[in-house]
Amino acid sequence: MDDFYEFMDYVEDEGYIRMPRNIIRDMENPLEKYNNNELLKRYRFSRETIQHILLNLVYPAEPFIDQRGLPICPITKLCVALRFYASASIQRVIGDTGSMSQTTVHRIIQEVSENLARNLRQYVKFPDRNGMNNNRNLFFEIGGFPGVSGCVDGTHIEIKNPGGENAEVFRNRKGWMSLNIQVIAGPRCEILDIVIRWPGSAHDSRIFNNSAVRLRFEQELLTGLLLGDSAYQQTHYLFTPALNPATRAQNLYINAHIRTRNVVERTFGIWKSRFRCLATCLQYKLRNVVRIIAATAVLHNIAILRGEQHVQEDFVDRVVDGPPVAVIPARENAIRAAFIQRHFNI
Repeated sequence: MDDFYEFMDYVEDEGYIRMPRNIIRDMENPLEKYNNNELLKRYRFSRETIQHILLNLVYPAEPFIDQRGLPICPITKLCVALRFYASASIQRVIGDTGSMSQTTVHRIIQEVSENLARNLRQYVKFPDRNGMNNNRNLFFEIGGFPGVSGCVDGTHIEIKNPGGENAEVFRNRKGWMSLNIQVIAGPRCEILDIVIRWPGSAHDSRIFNNSAVRLRFEQELLTGLLLGDSAYQQTHYLFTPALNPATRAQNLYINAHIRTRNVVERTFGIWKSRFRCLATCLQYKLRNVVRIIAATAVLHNIAILRGEQHVQEDFVDRVVDGPPVAVIPARENAIRAAFIQRHFNI
């Protein structure tokens, strides 16, 4: 052994170049195994964003005391959940790729979803006053509709039959079980507000009328206008399309309304195509379904905030026909007519 060290000293003294040391990568760690493009296709996020989510949201202080029981490292847990959100693969298939049981994958998805859902109000919220003014300017650039703070609509996410006496209230107009999720979208297709508790049979207008965001607009804690389709009731802050337009101003209003409100439809498309689990039937208990939906809403806004590339894939959303057109009282109809006359009578 002494001869070996003497030889190494001789090599260094003589200026010989050492061979580079081989680095053995951990191939079980997806961040080591895949490049950024491959990570985006499989997990919808770049390496830097996955590390950000891991360190700041899911496992900010994961203890590593010992190796008893062959514990799964936090980065593997996070990537298992992200793979499920992105691909909606069967748990057993995801487990086979990582040498895990189906039960372990189920427990990981539940754990990560719960940790992400706890950050819902941190990432899914209306901006401050300056941010609201900026949003109104961006909305105006999209469709020429003044004063818009957000666009509201509902989307259905399929679930398994929850069973019990009240199971049928989850059956929507198309005949399948779902949750009707209310979303208010911003101009960058970010989610500003989300309601995840109503069954598929609930009408969009009923969900909005019972929501906290409606109360905040009523009390003027939130300012500006919301745009909704004809299923919603016209108010002084929520504007709906003008049916059977007869004047040029009404046609301009409808065109601006359609172009601007299309933001919420694009939001649903990006959200569900980025996280394909939302476009399939979620085979979980209702509590876990709510956590998964909330977790993907958080991840969606993080992706927009950090400028993550959206992987374009073929996607067809299952659209549920809206409820009958809401009857507009004379006072609300007059409010809309005055707004059209003031802003679109060019």
